[in-house]
Amino acid sequence: MAQLLTGKEVVAAMAEDMKARIERLAQQGVTPMLAIVRVGERPDDLSYERTAVKRAASLGIEVKKCVLDSLAPEVALSVSLQSINYDTAVHGCLMFRPLPTYMDEKAMCNELAAAKDVDGISMTSLASVFADGHEGFPPCTAEACVTMLDHYGIPITGKHVVVVGRSLVIGKPVAMMLLRRNASVTICHSRTENLEEITKSADIVICATGRPRAFGARYFSPGQTVLDVGINFDAHGSLCGDVDFDEVEPVVGAITPVPGGIGSVTTSTTMEHTVRAAELTLA
Repeated sequence: MAQLLTGKEVVAAMAEDMKARIERLAQQGVTPMLAIVRVGERPDDLSYERTAVKRAASLGIEVKKCVLDSLAPEVALSVSLQSINYDTAVHGCLMFRPLPTYMDEKAMCNELAAAKDVDGISMTSLASVFADGHEGFPPCTAEACVTMLDHYGIPITGKHVVVVGRSLVIGKPVAMMLLRRNASVTICHSRTENLEEITKSADIVICATGRPRAFGARYFSPGQTVLDVGINFDAHGSLCGDVDFDEVEPVVGAITPVPGGIGSVTTSTTMEHTVRAAELTLA
């Protein structure tokens, strides 16, 4: 039976650390503030917003909402982002994506100042991840994977990590972050040949393809650590990951469940980045 790498324990440890840091900031007259930018009323955005607001409140982080109509012109979003950039009370900004198709999403992401880009959506932030720089922050889900491994004492240095997925949200940045930690990283994707043989050879497998239960037992070997980043709904409307948990859990050494795994740590990482951004204003 595999060790369950649940997010609850990690979130609790992160909260304890952040509360102490937030108290120190308060002594210097600073309250961390996260701006949430949302265009329209997508149900998944609203759900995540509620989770983020609740998590922020539990920590003592203030939230400033910036909500635009689903048909708002691109210039309105640009003005909102510039306002956040110049608002010294705001330390971090989380902008929900995808944006409406008529907007230039890449351009809007790059409007956000790197110092407040707590989810690593701008080219400046992403360049820092790839070039070992120090501007901005890495994407929260990518950092959540590393935090999960560290919390449970799973070695990274010298290990073979296979990342299945090549997006800029998780696949590519988490590969670079693990490479920086001296892992040997293989990036795979939907067109990788002999994928089963490659994933079975790894010490750690990170699945981030967005395909429900696409990876069954035949992709894994005993003793492996599996991080399932997928947040999907199956044909029955049930929340599930990229990994077929029921098949894979008896095979591997450790695995993250969905729900209850990486997702909750991602939300806490957003908060930690906001606290860190606030601390950097005093540096």
